[in-house]
Amino acid sequence: MTSPHEFVPPMINGVSASKVFLKVITPEPATVFAYLCNEFPHIAIQEWKSRFEDGLVYDALGNHLSLSSAYQANTHCFYYRFLAHEVHVPFEHHVIFENKHFMVVDKPHFLTMSPTGQYVQETLLVRLKNQTGNPDLTPIHRLDRETAGIVLISKCVESRGLYQQMFATRNVQKTYHAIAGFKADLHFPITTQLRMEKGQPFYTMQVIEGEANSETLIELLEHDQHRAKYLLKPHTGKQHQLRVHLNHLGIPIENDPLYPHVAHKAEDDFSAPLQLLAKHIQFQDPVTSEIMQFSSQRELTL
Repeated sequence: MTSPHEFVPPMINGVSASKVFLKVITPEPATVFAYLCNEFPHIAIQEWKSRFEDGLVYDALGNHLSLSSAYQANTHCFYYRFLAHEVHVPFEHHVIFENKHFMVVDKPHFLTMSPTGQYVQETLLVRLKNQTGNPDLTPIHRLDRETAGIVLISKCVESRGLYQQMFATRNVQKTYHAIAGFKADLHFPITTQLRMEKGQPFYTMQVIEGEANSETLIELLEHDQHRAKYLLKPHTGKQHQLRVHLNHLGIPIENDPLYPHVAHKAEDDFSAPLQLLAKHIQFQDPVTSEIMQFSSQRELTL
C-alpha cells in the first residue's frame, strides 16, 4: 500500500512508470543518470540521456531529475519508457466482458501482451490502458505474441491476487484450437506428457529425458487429407507447451516461427499468423463463486 504522501506517477499515453530502487554500490556513482546506465547496461546510454532530457525521470517525491541530479542510495526513482518507432499491429482486440474486478479480452494474433523489447504502444496492455484510463490494469495470465484468443485482465489491485492464485493452482479450464498436419497413424484423443526445459536459442523450449512436467489432452476435431483442426486442453502451463507438444508428435502448428525450426520474419510481416487460438476459458469466480465461461469470437478454419 502506498502512503497518502507517496508520489504516484501518472500514466502517460497508456504507459505506467517503472520504479527503480537505488541500492548501495561501490564505487558510488555521482548521479542518478550514471547509476541507471551502470545498472541497465543493455539500454543505450543515449536512451537514458533522452529520457532525462525529455522529463521522463522522477525522484520519489515526483520532482523531475536531470542528467546532473545527485545519486542518493536507498531511495528510488521512476522512469517512463517510450520508443521512437514501433511497427503498427493492424489488428484490434475486443473486450467481450467486464465487471468491477476483471475484463475478458479477445486478443488478435501478433499483439504482444505487455511492453517489452521493441513494443510499448503496440501492446495489448497499453492499448487497454489508453482505452480505459485505468492505470491498474494487469494481465492475470499471458498469451504469446503469436497466439490469439481469450485473456483475463485484472482491473483492481484489491482482488488481483485471488485471480492470479486461481491460475497458479490450475483451477482454470482452458481450451485451445490449433491447425496442424494430419497423420493417419495418430489415434486421438492423446494425452501428451513431456519434460520441457529451456532450449537454444534461449527463447525456445526443448523436450528432454526425465519426469514429465507438462501435460496436454489433444483431440481431433476435423481433418482433410493433409491438415487437421485439433482441440487442446493443457493441464500445465509451460512456455510454448502446446506448440512443443504438437511438434513432438510430428504435427507442428501451422505457421509456427519457432518449431520445428526458428525462422525469423520481418516485424511488419503479418501474412501468416500462427494457427493457435485460446478458444475457451472456464473458472469459478473467486469473488462471487459464480461459474464463468467465455469463448473467443475468432475461428480457425481448415
